[in-house]
Amino acid sequence: MKRFLFAALAIVTSALLWHFGTGLRPLPGLAFLAPLPVLLLVPRASAVTAFLAGYLSWLGGELTMWSYFTETLEQPVPVTVLLLGGTALLYGGIVTVTRALLLRGRPGLAVVALPAGWVTVEFLLAVAGPFGAWWSIAYTQADVLPLIQTTSLTGVWGVTFAILLVPSAISVFVAPEVTPAQRLRAVGGTAVVLIAVGAFGFWRLAVPQEHDSARVGLVAVAQPPDYVPVDSADGRDMVARVVVEIERLADQGAQAVVLPEKSWRADDSTLAVLSGPLTEVAARRNIQVIAGLILTSGEISYNAAIDYPSGVQYAKHYLIRGLEDEHTPGTQWQNVPGRPWALAVCYDLDHPDLVLANQRRGATLLLVPALDFTDDYWLHSRMAVQRGVESGMGVARAPQLGELVASDSRGHVLASAPTDVTVTRAIVADIPLTSGGTVYARFGNWFGWTCVALFGVTLGGAAWRKRSP
Repeated sequence: MKRFLFAALAIVTSALLWHFGTGLRPLPGLAFLAPLPVLLLVPRASAVTAFLAGYLSWLGGELTMWSYFTETLEQPVPVTVLLLGGTALLYGGIVTVTRALLLRGRPGLAVVALPAGWVTVEFLLAVAGPFGAWWSIAYTQADVLPLIQTTSLTGVWGVTFAILLVPSAISVFVAPEVTPAQRLRAVGGTAVVLIAVGAFGFWRLAVPQEHDSARVGLVAVAQPPDYVPVDSADGRDMVARVVVEIERLADQGAQAVVLPEKSWRADDSTLAVLSGPLTEVAARRNIQVIAGLILTSGEISYNAAIDYPSGVQYAKHYLIRGLEDEHTPGTQWQNVPGRPWALAVCYDLDHPDLVLANQRRGATLLLVPALDFTDDYWLHSRMAVQRGVESGMGVARAPQLGELVASDSRGHVLASAPTDVTVTRAIVADIPLTSGGTVYARFGNWFGWTCVALFGVTLGGAAWRKRSP
């Protein structure tokens, strides 16, 4: 009975820590503690109990995302079951691998099994799945600036590794049958890694950024809740009010103004209702205006961002399955003509490879129309912030039903404001422009593949039994 109660307590405690330490608005420190109760249990329990503890604790913590996926994002139930249930199965399996390594006298590998294993899960989901790097616990630390500087070296995978390394090392330190020398090596190695991560983070934050900057305004005007036909009365009224906001931001020295995603619906015959006024004000005030809209050309519909006064068009590359099936994904990259400022749209920034491609093409700033779902305002905006840290770029993201956020290549939020269709919000910020990319921008997903290989080593260590003397 005592063992059952101990296991139940570990599962419930871990699930609660995952519940509050991840999700749409996490408490950042809790993710470091969330695996610990189960990891303390596993060397003292059977393999079945260890697996169930890992499975139930992860699933219990992440079930809070069920309604977000099925209702807000309108994902099919089987997809949501596969994502939540499948990752819980994988988490339980990795916990069981950790147990095997401890019982077979390989505490060094046990320390890295969970960090490397879970990075492998996140990384392969990002590479092979439809959600990009959305499914990562690294975003829970988005406001911890010294820690997220690691993403400039490793991508978000390095932050995930650091989060899980801490509870893994603690559990090995107190595990039975681990010798004092092994404890010292486990804790000492972990301490070296964490000190290096902290030192790099504080150093990068202290290094002065370049003096070149761009003043960018972000605007979300009040509008009806549905996508507004640009040639309707509401659509024309929105255009007129946007022009007023552009004029006001131009008076404050803005060089570019970004508007939300899907603000209007237009086709080839009605686009001039939007293009005319925005081209005129952009040319007259010598300012770039990035408008987000649903654009139908012939029989094809795009989720588009258009730069004015040039008129160049960008079509969103990554569309949300189910919600955006009516649109055709884009394949072309697009900068503001004559500027190293790249266009992207909302969900594009959930995919690190798209941001890397823009940086490697010389972009120093991302101008991003977006549309969130109110309850995910913090999480989705901070994903974009971390994309900037990864590749060394400024990000100006203007969502409706979210949070206007301008951030720099260090992850500082330079200006922000909540948005809602019932009010008009606008901010302006000077965003430093960093020339030259990061280690991650140069070498890409080297750390993700390293963790895949490292986890393979831990699997081998868990499967191989030492010969008896």
